[in-house]
This record gives sequence, C-alpha cells and structure tokens, in this order.
Amino acid sequence: MQYTHLGRTGLKVSRLCLGTMNFGPETSEADSYTIMDRALECGINFFDTANVYGWQTGEGVTEKIIGSWFAQDPGRRDKVVLATKVYGKMGEWPNQSRLSAYHIRKACEDSLRRLRTDHIDLYQMHHIDLETPWEEIWQAMEVLVQQGKVIYIGSSNFAAWNLAEAQCTASARHFMGLVSEQSLYNLSIRMIELELIPTCRRFGIGVIPWSPLNRGLLGGVLSAENVKRRASDEARKRLEELRPKIEAYESFCAEMGEKPADVALAWLLKNPVVTAPIIGPRTIEQLNGSLRSLEIDLTPEKMEQLDKIWPGPGGEAPKAYAW
Repeated sequence: MQYTHLGRTGLKVSRLCLGTMNFGPETSEADSYTIMDRALECGINFFDTANVYGWQTGEGVTEKIIGSWFAQDPGRRDKVVLATKVYGKMGEWPNQSRLSAYHIRKACEDSLRRLRTDHIDLYQMHHIDLETPWEEIWQAMEVLVQQGKVIYIGSSNFAAWNLAEAQCTASARHFMGLVSEQSLYNLSIRMIELELIPTCRRFGIGVIPWSPLNRGLLGGVLSAENVKRRASDEARKRLEELRPKIEAYESFCAEMGEKPADVALAWLLKNPVVTAPIIGPRTIEQLNGSLRSLEIDLTPEKMEQLDKIWPGPGGEAPKAYAW
C-alpha cells in the first residue's frame, strides 16, 4: 500500500479510502465485516462514512456496522483513520440537521456512540451551511477538538470561495481549520479543476474525490458483466449521452491491457492535490480489483490521450477563460 499525508497535516493515510456508503443498504453486515477485514489486510487505513449512511433517518445504520466491527477486536480502531460526517437530516425536528453548534455537538456525540469509539479522526461537514456563521461553526469544532473527541476537520461539497472563507475565519481564531475537502471529481466530471483544486493547493487542503467512477460509467459499463449498471432508465440515458466518449475510453483501456475502473482511479492518483479517491465496494471482489490502480503508471502521453477523450475545463481559472 502507498501512503500520503492528509492535506498539510502530518497524518498518513492510504492512497485509497474505503467508502462505506453501501454497508447496510447494498452490502450485508457480514459482508461489510469481510470487506473491512480485507481492507486492513491490504494496508488501507482510511475509512470514510457518514451519520446519514444507511438512509434510515436518525438510525446511523452504517456507523453502527462499523462500530460493531470495531467492538469485535479493539485493536482495529487504532489501525484506522476514521472519517465521518455531520450535516444531514437525523430527525424531524428543526435542529436535527445542518451546522448549528447545537446540532454539531449532538451529532458528534451520537456518531461516537454508534461507532463505539471515543474520538473521530476526521470530522467532515457534509455540505456547506450558508445559514450558520463561521464563528459559530468554528467555536463548536474547537470545543470538540479541545475535548479530544475530534482530531481534524474536513469539508465536503464546498465551493472554492467557501473554503477560502472558512480558512480565513479559522486563521483569525488561530485554529487549523480544514485539512481536506471531499468533492465530486473523476475523468468525466472535472469542473473542480477551475477553482477548487487551486484553492485546496493554496491552503494545503487534501482533495478526497467521491464517485471516482462517475456512478459506474468509468467502470467498464459497456462490458457484458456490467449489464446491471445499465439497468435503470437514468443509467441508460447517461450512457447514451456519453457513449462515444465511453467507447473511446474503454478502447484506450483495452489497448493498455487495464480495466477502465483501475485507469480512472490511477488518473486521479496522478494529481498531487488528491489525497485518496473514495472506493465504495459492494463486494470483496470489487475491493480487490481496486488495488490494481496503485500499480498503473500513466505516462504523460497517456495522460494527454485521456485529456482528449475526457477534456477538462481548460485549466485553472482565470487562465482557462481569460487572457
């Protein structure tokens, strides 16, 4: 396994992050245990979850599965850099969502209980909350850090200006602020290259891409074994819209002798701002397959070919659109 620092911190995490969103809804508890066991065996020490995963309001189904797995062997917890999230709806009352200090405190306590741990290594804001001032958010996070319940703070689905505002406010409070940002990023969706990635580089914020395969479209969707990925009306519509690009991409991967999913992950790993793409295996086979991406070395020529198939926004702002 390869490791890197989480953003500008001294914390080392694996280059692949184990996403757990499927644990519960798509993957049984027993199979989830098997996947987490295998991840540790492979050296994956970075696990990502959220209090809303499991999609039963207020239940924290996925966090409970991870907590039960920790409880089976207390030694596992110290091997894992554990990330979870706060923001989503955890009940029907008005203060059971978003980022008020009230909800942050309660959500953290509930996540700790479900995860059966005394601290969260990376506590991430699942979305920007424009209704809550940064002074309130940072005060709540500072208290959690002082209490030892949280070590690092991250964000998810923020815009570049959100990151800049958050960091400037944190700096004024002599607080470290954000160390990571989870964002939608893959070969076919590259909008964050305009402003968010340069902002993350400037502030030392590690990028953790979610949906690195664009919901399966970059995972060899045209192959016979992936027929299930084309089952829904939405999937068929997206496939038809992107079919020429996908055909060119899968031909490119075939010429390399590599699986499309592995090439898509390897492409993300070439970006020095990227800490670790989130892989979300539903099965042990999918987890094992993802490991190949760490061994693929894309040459500059290959990267240029991929840019032609999946062009980005033209570079970083403002040079991408101004003289």
